[in-house]
Amino acid sequence: MSASGVLSFTQQGWEQVLAKVKRAVVYLDSACAESLHWGCGSTRLLEAVGGPDCHLRDFEPDAVGGGAKQPKAVFVLSCLLKGRTVEILRDIICRSHFQYCVVVTAVSHAVHLTANHVPAAAAAEMEGQQPVFEQLEEKLCEWMGNMNYTAEVFHVPLLLAPVAPHFALTPAFASLFPLLPQDVHLLNSTRPDKRKLGSLGDVDATALTPELLLQIRCLVSGLSSLCEHLGVREECFAVGSLSRVIAADLANFAPAKNRKKTAAGRASVVFMDRTLDLTGAVGHHGDNLVEKIISALPQLPGHTNDVMVNMIELTALQTEEENCNVVAPGCLAQSNDTTAKALWEALLNTKHKEAVMEVRRHLVEAASRENLPIKMSMGRVTPGQLMSYIQLFKNNLKALMNHCGLLQLGLATAQTLKHPQTAKWDNFLAFERLLLQSIGESTMSVVLNQLLPMIKPITQRTNEDYSPEELLILLIYIYSVTGELTVDKDLGEAEEKVKKALAQVFCEESELSPLLQKITGFGIRMMLTSSDWDSSINLTFHKSKIAVDKLFTSLRDIAGARSLMKQFKSVYVPGNHTHQASYKPLLKQVVEEIFHPERPDSIDIEHMSSGLTDLLKTGFSMFMKHLSSS
Repeated sequence: MSASGVLSFTQQGWEQVLAKVKRAVVYLDSACAESLHWGCGSTRLLEAVGGPDCHLRDFEPDAVGGGAKQPKAVFVLSCLLKGRTVEILRDIICRSHFQYCVVVTAVSHAVHLTANHVPAAAAAEMEGQQPVFEQLEEKLCEWMGNMNYTAEVFHVPLLLAPVAPHFALTPAFASLFPLLPQDVHLLNSTRPDKRKLGSLGDVDATALTPELLLQIRCLVSGLSSLCEHLGVREECFAVGSLSRVIAADLANFAPAKNRKKTAAGRASVVFMDRTLDLTGAVGHHGDNLVEKIISALPQLPGHTNDVMVNMIELTALQTEEENCNVVAPGCLAQSNDTTAKALWEALLNTKHKEAVMEVRRHLVEAASRENLPIKMSMGRVTPGQLMSYIQLFKNNLKALMNHCGLLQLGLATAQTLKHPQTAKWDNFLAFERLLLQSIGESTMSVVLNQLLPMIKPITQRTNEDYSPEELLILLIYIYSVTGELTVDKDLGEAEEKVKKALAQVFCEESELSPLLQKITGFGIRMMLTSSDWDSSINLTFHKSKIAVDKLFTSLRDIAGARSLMKQFKSVYVPGNHTHQASYKPLLKQVVEEIFHPERPDSIDIEHMSSGLTDLLKTGFSMFMKHLSSS
């Protein structure tokens, strides 16, 4: 998959949108905003809208409507035009003065037919027709109050947020997560006794809920559009139960049959269940600056993969806490700044030490080009040193504008280096290394008993101790890297001690974080008087313990996620007299298997045939044959 192809796929999609937005009020949902953010930047959208007043708005129920002098609206949406989405559209339009409405959806018309329960045979006969979009166009005119007004509804595959060459994200599917064993019980609750699922290995498309199937079909439609743009016929492979369903759906996606017959190129697409290896997702082994920036800095609102960079150091404001929200934040995405993009790509691909040196080098070169009075210093890069270079740009508007993207990345680096979370990174890493050495020598119950003293209520915690959220990260790491457990009395007793300690910590938090609110089902505790709490809104130990019990059910599922694997059963590499025990990412194992010329077929990498709905457990004879002909 070419880097230019992925970027041009996103940019060409946005060019179709930008052609419609001149002098319009533009409403975007979060996923489309994120695609724009990384693909071509909001500046391109602002330029395309033009005019003295530019109105960009979140697509949400409370969004402000269009005024009397705003006759045109463009809605850019990542989701199906159905249900709540259509209701929000109607409400916004009805309280506006629009005479021209354009609705762009990232979901193809074929998927809209599926969502409206149109049989596959009937849908095939409608090729070239778009009745769902045409019906909505009529509704838009009705809501605008005049059937002679103009309405357009069309599909643009705004699937990707291209973060870097060869690396793109799908923000609309951030919540699409593989199934866990406990989900099998939920799926079985609606199935007759004779058709009960035994395990995740039995899950296929017919077992999934209609909502999940539709979400998968939306993803598949977008991926099919990407393959069409790249001019390739894809062969689909899967590692894991949900990946198997997605790969099979893409392999048999009916609207793509003609495309595949005429495609000049070939491509292999490998889907992997993230739950098979959560160790890397929560671990701290990676010696990468970007990973630390994303962990330390606050999330950019409405985004899943960018952060807020505090820009107040480049203003005349004092740096007190109350001023932090006065200045718009910076971010990592610099899609229109060539120099900043080059630095960003370097940060992604180099180790921490080299990355901070690269940031310093870019700042020094930029200051030199602007003839700023820079004082060179060698040796270790410090946050103070980076800040001294950045502040040289502070009172020079021309230099600020020329290097705005670079300065945002420089500030992100400096703020991360001096962030308390970065100092704690080494504590995490030390615990994880100790755990890896313990796995080969100790049982899970011993490991959990080692964790127990680290679980401290808020009244006993210092800055160096682990917060509840950080304890959850450690638990996910422990269970994922350990793998399938031997359940015995000792493990049950150790888990129970940890559960009770965690439940008590949750109860004593003065304010529950959004994550803990989601886990426990409780919001922020409210104090009625200086000493009394309202028990009706207070998180009791009993309710907290129920939430923690459910949490540990998921942890057990995570530990057993690889139990159905034949070859990829472990991400743990035992130590020996020359090497310490280590973690080997599942993705790395899969890639090594794919490209190793002498390995026999792996039955864990399943090829999904476009000619059969059933999977063919062939793996490499097909895979390597395909690679050699690509």
